[in-house]
Amino acid sequence: MTERMEVPESLQGSRADAGLAKMLGVSRSQAATLIAEGNVVMDGAAVGKSAKLAVGSILHVTVPERRDPLEVVEEVVEGLKILLDDDDFVVIDKPVGVAAHPSPGWVGPTVVGGLAGAGYRISTSGAQERAGIVHRLDVGTSGVMVVAKTEHAYMVLKRAFKERTVDKVYHAVVQGLPDPLEGTIDAPIGRHPGHDWRFAVIEDGKHSITHYEVLEAFGKATLVEVHLETGRTHQIRVHFSAMRHPCAGDLTYGADPRLSATLGLTRQWLHARQLGFDHPRTGERVTVTSEYPQDLAYALEVLESGRA
Repeated sequence: MTERMEVPESLQGSRADAGLAKMLGVSRSQAATLIAEGNVVMDGAAVGKSAKLAVGSILHVTVPERRDPLEVVEEVVEGLKILLDDDDFVVIDKPVGVAAHPSPGWVGPTVVGGLAGAGYRISTSGAQERAGIVHRLDVGTSGVMVVAKTEHAYMVLKRAFKERTVDKVYHAVVQGLPDPLEGTIDAPIGRHPGHDWRFAVIEDGKHSITHYEVLEAFGKATLVEVHLETGRTHQIRVHFSAMRHPCAGDLTYGADPRLSATLGLTRQWLHARQLGFDHPRTGERVTVTSEYPQDLAYALEVLESGRA
């Protein structure tokens, strides 16, 4: 939809984003987004957000249709593999760059959309955009993840994660060599006081426990196996960063950018390696393992070869 608008005298000399916001009745950031996307033309020429409006000038504003941020988009998600397909659940290998489910601000692929695109029909209660999701992996973390197919499986698996009867095993490459070589990090985690999008070890944070053991040391970095007792957002990344051993490639939490470049990493070296849980119907133990994706395998090869 394109609207034709004439700049009123009251907005003479106003910045384009500020003036447009008043004319459309939207926020200044929304107006700036319209301008940045090339949807605003003044007197036949595209407008910059800091351009000055002139009284009597004609604005043509195209307002694109925005999809609901919680809409499930059925699509084929490249790299999303099925590791185990059961009547009650499906275990997947989640690639990096894929969110568990739709959320405001996320426009990329999701596990929910990828499974729908692959023909899976999830029958669980709750919001459609979170259908079957009983736990999550960060967008930047790859690996094994279970999704419930039925209402019964959804309830049982949700309870299992809450009661911590699920074995969650991660592999991470962290900078340096942790001391001791095997140990437990027991430190509360909460939102970083200076950055809303980061987390940190803080005194009044949530109880968080990470167990680890060194698998192989390479000098500049170390491959560790991690068992999570709790499941806080960014828990492994925050805990190892607090120990001054951030995950390789994790620039958000203090990783060395030079080492990251040498290893070819554009995200943290962190992989959900294995998941173990009781079958929601039979009670038998189910254990599923995910292999390292190409980018993490390459970084490990560089370390093993001594090229880092």
